[in-house]
Amino acid sequence: MDDVYAKFIERMNPTRVVIDNESCELATIIEVVSTIRQGILLEVVQVLADLDLIITKAYVSSDGGWFMNVFNVTDCDGNKIRDEGILDYIQKHVETDACCLESMRGFTVGMPSEEHTSIELTGIDRPGLLSEVFAVLTDLRCNVVNGEIWTHNSRAAAVIDLTEQSTGQAIEDPKRLSTIKQLLCNVLQGNISFMTPRITISSSGVTHRQRRLHQLMFADRDFERLEDVEHSSRIHVCVLDCNDRDYTVVSIRSKDRPKLLFDTLCTLTDMQYVVFHGTVITERMEAHQEYYIRHIDGLPVSSEAERQRVIDCLEAAIQRRASEELELELCSDDRLGLLSDITRIFRENGLRIRQAEMATRGGKLKDTFFVTDVSGQPIDPKNVDLIRQQIGQNILRVKGNLSLSPKFPQEMARSFLFTNLFKSRSF
Repeated sequence: MDDVYAKFIERMNPTRVVIDNESCELATIIEVVSTIRQGILLEVVQVLADLDLIITKAYVSSDGGWFMNVFNVTDCDGNKIRDEGILDYIQKHVETDACCLESMRGFTVGMPSEEHTSIELTGIDRPGLLSEVFAVLTDLRCNVVNGEIWTHNSRAAAVIDLTEQSTGQAIEDPKRLSTIKQLLCNVLQGNISFMTPRITISSSGVTHRQRRLHQLMFADRDFERLEDVEHSSRIHVCVLDCNDRDYTVVSIRSKDRPKLLFDTLCTLTDMQYVVFHGTVITERMEAHQEYYIRHIDGLPVSSEAERQRVIDCLEAAIQRRASEELELELCSDDRLGLLSDITRIFRENGLRIRQAEMATRGGKLKDTFFVTDVSGQPIDPKNVDLIRQQIGQNILRVKGNLSLSPKFPQEMARSFLFTNLFKSRSF
């Protein structure tokens, strides 16, 4: 009965989006108001992340049955969003609760397609792993259409869309799918007998690709410390009690980067926490996030072990793609075996792929690789030049060292303590 009443209230009070390009000199303001619905905050942030928009500031409040969120956003160059197509896309997809269902104007969103066979892989990371995976797929005459690979804390996870090389259609033969799964399992197993890799194949996926990668990494417990992570010293997560309101306060300070808010919210959602209030402020390439949360059962964090787990999982969420490796971009006509050849050249020249994103559109392939040497150290520039000569200077481009964050607007709001928010009338 309560569920029926909640749906009635939601229909009577649909989600409303207001976009303001006048009030703030440096950013477009997007305000979202709706009745509270589980997961709506992550859905809205996912729309903005898919469009590669930068969130410079955010305010969240969802007490009393209502959800209100205000975002200050810019494009990747720090400019306001003036493209009416993008603004209409945001309004349409947030107000209709149809987040990220399609591509728009060349933006490739992370949703799966029924035209492809989706394959999910998780296992222990090692140098050359991706090269071996692509070699198997090439031998099986499978064409890689889209995909993304993350590595973190000695784990690797991938979501890859495949088609039959001969027909360009999804792979449907059960025996063939079984062969693909078995051969890839052998590659992921390697010489490690104590950890079984996980491989799932489906004719059509159901989850946003980057959302799914967070779930795969979390399920594989990449937050458990198997190795010393270089980035951890730059991330500060504090979890405190707020007894007068029965909340747990989570405070995060880290280097700012695109999609940081999306990554944080994915993990809080996977851990079954609900954000009731929050602020996000970026200032001088540093991001401050503060959330008032409860577990989905309505209770705050109740033990020291749970508190430490929240800290570990949020640190892992930020580190998964806090890429400080060299970024290489591959642009070429697509052909069977191209990725196998490229990753083999990387492996033979001592490069280790830490993260990769593959996209094919109209017969053109555009891939991005974040790489280090086999020990995780920066790559010798001479080695990069040698690799570019082998692949092609115009095909493989160096996009720069990502230890430097993208430039964001210089004028940001001053940081403030979220505890002052309890004094506002909205509470």
